[in-house]
Amino acid sequence: MAEVLDKEGNFYIANLRPAKQKLEYTFKSNETESYTPHFTFMGFRYIKIEGYGGEFKLEDFTAEVIHSDMEFTGDFECSDPLVNRLQQNIQWGLRGNFLDVPTDCPQRDERLGWTGDAQVFAPTACFNVNAAPFFLKWMKDLEADQREDGSVPWVAPNIIEDGGGTGWSDGFGATGWADAAIIIPWTVYQSFGDKRILENQYRSMKAWEEYMIKEAGETYLFNTGFHFGDWLSFAEYSSYIYNAPDYGFAGAHTEKDLLATAYFFYSTKLMHQIALVLGRTKDAEKYKTLLPQIKEAFKNEFITPNGRLLSNTQAAFAVSLAFGVLPEEYVASTAKQLAENVEYFQHLTTGFLGTPVLCHALSESGRSDLAYKLLFNKKYPSWLYAVTMGATTIWERWDGIKPDGTFQDVGMNSFNHYAYGAIGNWLYQKVAGIQSRATNPGYKEIIIKPEISDKLTFAKATLNSLYGTIESAWKLENNTLKLKVIIPPNTTAKIYIPQKDNSYQMEEVGSGTYEFESKIK
Repeated sequence: MAEVLDKEGNFYIANLRPAKQKLEYTFKSNETESYTPHFTFMGFRYIKIEGYGGEFKLEDFTAEVIHSDMEFTGDFECSDPLVNRLQQNIQWGLRGNFLDVPTDCPQRDERLGWTGDAQVFAPTACFNVNAAPFFLKWMKDLEADQREDGSVPWVAPNIIEDGGGTGWSDGFGATGWADAAIIIPWTVYQSFGDKRILENQYRSMKAWEEYMIKEAGETYLFNTGFHFGDWLSFAEYSSYIYNAPDYGFAGAHTEKDLLATAYFFYSTKLMHQIALVLGRTKDAEKYKTLLPQIKEAFKNEFITPNGRLLSNTQAAFAVSLAFGVLPEEYVASTAKQLAENVEYFQHLTTGFLGTPVLCHALSESGRSDLAYKLLFNKKYPSWLYAVTMGATTIWERWDGIKPDGTFQDVGMNSFNHYAYGAIGNWLYQKVAGIQSRATNPGYKEIIIKPEISDKLTFAKATLNSLYGTIESAWKLENNTLKLKVIIPPNTTAKIYIPQKDNSYQMEEVGSGTYEFESKIK
């Protein structure tokens, strides 16, 4: 089995590393036989058959889709067929990797429950499927391998405790990866409104939080241990000189201590909120007190007196803005720097940690135009570049197949690696505008606030929440916006109807179907 063909159309399996992805079957008779493997699975698009002298018929072969039993609850579509293909790729990447554990890839000699990949993709997963039972189970896998000191493994279940022979680390405690212990339960709670996952995981969450507190000490900077950083971020000139070193490997662009401290702040902020939800007031007060101290330490260490971040990267800007770690006086200037950086490069430069929050940071800064620019970009590096190259799932690397048709390094080049599919969360929340109020989660109080682009004539998203179907659908005709919204029973909603000059008119409603019309130019 193979994921892709090379540019000459040949079977390509070099990227599988030692994995065989091969089945051998001996016929017991000359009669018709049927065979289905039961104790293994493969990640593939193509099969090659050898050693059989009979006639081949396509209808004699069935590719069976295998994944954990999760109800698909959401969908997104718009007037751009490439974006629709991207949405399908996100969903197929989810199918291919959510099999008992959220594997990073289903094909090569890995197939591990990488915590960082799951952490960044969890919000998108919770829009597309009912992921609550799946994550509830997997969080227990994570906790089972968590150390007594609270440190969280890179993968769960953990089978690379020695760091996989990399020499980097012992395989524990990487920022953005270990934070899955806190962020995923919070994401599930926000999406489904059931606080049991917070109750079940509180010991684990608190253990990781206390580990970070101990590591940071009186400096309030998480600058110890190994961190992947903004993994697989963009490397300068790599789109032009492919034999140049891949400086984006392992997040070489963005200062890892900056990202680690930003995650320390964000996870602490979530722990404060989680402790309040669970009535753990002593813990809540402790974590609340920590927040301004971490923020002050971040400012002193990573922001110059003139307001520039230590790392002049989209990841640094976006993570700092999205996580709220910036002092208020630096928010506007950092948002401006992010916008200028995107305008300069004309494409994204982020890796695993920066990409999920990049478009959100732009939208929240009033620059949804730039977020859309990144979405619609078809050149490397971008989401749609892979689509134009024939991708049917999300790639591990922005240039898994290079513009000249050759492949990235065979040592790490999966074509079904869902992390960058985290853009799906932005499609649902910002393009279609479906959100849930954080203080009353699970879509009990719904917010509908679409961000319109004249490069789309329509966008529509549906979500089968626990209360029923939520729908937000908008069309643009002659500068007139038509917005249709469905709000399920036993919920309320604030509907923000786009107007001229990027303004909104807000309507508070109960359950029902609503249609609005407005001139936006």
